[in-house]
Amino acid sequence: MEKIPLSEYVKLNGQAKTALLVGVHQTAISKALRSGRKIFLIRQEDGTYKAEECRPFPSQKQAVLRGKKISKV
Repeated sequence: MEKIPLSEYVKLNGQAKTALLVGVHQTAISKALRSGRKIFLIRQEDGTYKAEECRPFPSQKQAVLRGKKISKV
């Protein structure tokens, strides 16, 4: 298995081809790159790709419901 950063794959293949490969719209790829998300494309043994995001747990952002913060449990 080969793990490639999203930004590197996009440099080689473009946003449109990357979006088709992952199954999302090109705008989603653009937004992910712009926001600096840590997304990797992983080439499977059968030649297909899957995408994974690496992010901290718990996430730094707090959930918001109808304009009010949800208290921590």
